[in-house]
Amino acid sequence: MRKILFCLIILLGSCASLKYEKDPEREFRGTWVATVVNIDWPKQGEDSTEKQKADFLRLLDFYGDLNFNTMIVQVRTAGDAFYPSEIAPWSRFLSGTEGEPKTDFQDVLEWMVERTHERGMQFHAWLNPYRATFDLDTTLLAENHDFVKNRNWMVKYGNKYYYDPGIKEVQQHLTKVVSEVVGNYAVDGIHFDDYFYPYKVAGQVFNDSLSYEENRLSGQSLAAWRRSNVDSLVKNVHKAIKAKKPWIRFGISPFGVWKNNTTDPKGSATNAGQTTYEDLFADPLLWMEKGWVDYMVPQAYWSMHYAAASHETIAKWWAKNTKNTNLYMGNGAYKIRNNADDAWNDKSEIPKQLALARNTPQIGGNVFFSARSLMNVGDDIKKQLKKKFYRKEALHPPMAIKKNRGITTPIVTSAVRKDKEIEIRISHFDSVPRFLLVYNENKATKKLLKKAYIPKNRANSCITLDTNIKRIKKHLAIVIEDAFGNRSTMISLTKPN
Repeated sequence: MRKILFCLIILLGSCASLKYEKDPEREFRGTWVATVVNIDWPKQGEDSTEKQKADFLRLLDFYGDLNFNTMIVQVRTAGDAFYPSEIAPWSRFLSGTEGEPKTDFQDVLEWMVERTHERGMQFHAWLNPYRATFDLDTTLLAENHDFVKNRNWMVKYGNKYYYDPGIKEVQQHLTKVVSEVVGNYAVDGIHFDDYFYPYKVAGQVFNDSLSYEENRLSGQSLAAWRRSNVDSLVKNVHKAIKAKKPWIRFGISPFGVWKNNTTDPKGSATNAGQTTYEDLFADPLLWMEKGWVDYMVPQAYWSMHYAAASHETIAKWWAKNTKNTNLYMGNGAYKIRNNADDAWNDKSEIPKQLALARNTPQIGGNVFFSARSLMNVGDDIKKQLKKKFYRKEALHPPMAIKKNRGITTPIVTSAVRKDKEIEIRISHFDSVPRFLLVYNENKATKKLLKKAYIPKNRANSCITLDTNIKRIKKHLAIVIEDAFGNRSTMISLTKPN
C-alpha cells in the first residue's frame, strides 16, 4: 500500500509539473539555423543552388507546420558572409570556396528573408562577431578576409584565430558589419550567440597584453577591461541598429550560467566549469540594465535536474534577474536521445522545459538548438510538441522597451471567395514593417486565424484563408500590428460566401 501511494504521489507530481497555459496568444518560438561547418544548412557548400533552396524551404515548412514564428539564421560564421558584402568574403560553407559566390544565387540572404516572411515568420540574422577562423588552415581564406587584410587584429588561441576585442578599430569594424546587414536587408532581428572572449583552453593564454597596455584605463584590471570591450561592442551595435531601423530587435544568447553562487551570492545555484561573466567576459545583466538588448536567450542546454547546472535552476535564476528585456530560454534539442545524461532519453524532457517556461511569467518563449536536431528527433516527440504546445499560431511578444506610435486603420479593398480560398485585400501604408492579422470574431473572444508580413512602405497587401479550415466563423476581424507591437483599430468583416 505504501508503495502504491508513493507511486501515486510521484505520478501526480509529474502531472502537476506539466500543467501550463495552452495556446498563448503571444510567444517567441524560434530555432537556430547553424551554417558553420554546415551543421543545419546548407548540407554542403558544393550543393547546387536548387538543392540548397529546397533544403532551406524544408526547414521553413517544418517549423511553419509547428507554428514557430522566428528563424535565427547564421549569416556570419567566422569573418565571412552569407550575403554580398563590401567588407567580408563569401562563406565557403555556402559556396564550397571562400570568397566565391554561388553563380546563380547572388543574394542568398535576400531570398531567405523573403521566403521566411512569406510564411508570416520573422527572420533574425545571427552573426558571430569575434571568431575570425574556424581552424588554423589560413590557406582556405580569401584575400579580402580580415585575417589577410588586418593580421594585427588577430589572436591565435586554441585551434582558431579571433578578433582582439580590445582594439578600437575591431570594435568599429564589427559594428560596421552589423550596419551593413541592417542597412541592406529587411531582417527583423540581429542576433549574437555566446562566443565573446573564447571559452578557456587549458594551458593556453589569450595574448591580448599589448592592446591591454595600450587601451586600458588607469588601474583597470585585465578582466574588467575585457568586459568593458564587450560592453562597448554591444552598446555600439545597439546604437547603430536603432539609428537605422529602430524596429529591428537586438538579441543575445549568452552561456546559461552568469556566475555560480560559490563565487558570487548573486549567482545561480550551479557548478558550471566556466561562466559568462568570469570566463567569457560578458556581462548581460549590465546590458539589460542599460537597455542595450531587446531580448535575451540564455543557453540552458542541460536537463531539468542535471546536478551541475539544472535547466530549472537556470531558468528561474534568469526569470528573477531579467529586466528591461524580453526573456526566452534556449533549449538543447541536439541532446535528445543523444547524450550521456539519461534524462535526455525521456520523451517528456523537452515538454517539461517548455511547461516550465509557460508557467514562468517572465519567460516569453523558447529557442531550440539546432534546426536539424529537432527535425530528426523521433515522431513521438514531434507529435507531442505539435499537439500539446504548438497547436496554433502565436504572435511575437512586443518589445520590452518599445516605441509607442499610432497605426492607421487598414481599409479592406476587396474580400472574395475563390475556389477553396478566401482572398482579402487591404490598403495600408507605413514606413515600418508590420503584420496583417485576421481573427475569428465571436461575442466573447477573438481567435487568430492567420498572419501575413507586410514590408515597410508597401501600400497594398493580400492574405488568403483556406476555406477548408472549419474554424472560420461568419464574422472576421482585421488588425495591423507594427514591428514594435503597436496596433491599429480592429475592423469587422463578414466572411464572403
